Amino acid sequence: MENLGVKRVHIIVHGRVQGVGFRYFVATVANRHNIRGFVRNCMDGTVEIDAEGPEERLQSFLSDIRRGPSYGHVDHLEETQLQPKGYSSFDIVG
Repeated sequence: MENLGVKRVHIIVHGRVQGVGFRYFVATVANRHNIRGFVRNCMDGTVEIDAEGPEERLQSFLSDIRRGPSYGHVDHLEETQLQPKGYSSFDIVG
């Protein structure tokens, strides 16, 4: 499968994002937008997301993540563009 047009972004999410089902929210949003990668909690209370897909879908995904779920709160995202890895699914890790 070619990765033409596929972008990848590594994200650290700051805010009230642990203990509120945030990883499940992210996985649901990723599946809705057909995004591949993973989400996991970090020891410092942030959430790490590694996501890839077509740029337009990634932007919609990021927009939904910035809004966050009603039961959590996103303060801000740290985003880093990376080379695509070719993920085949979106997984909750840990």
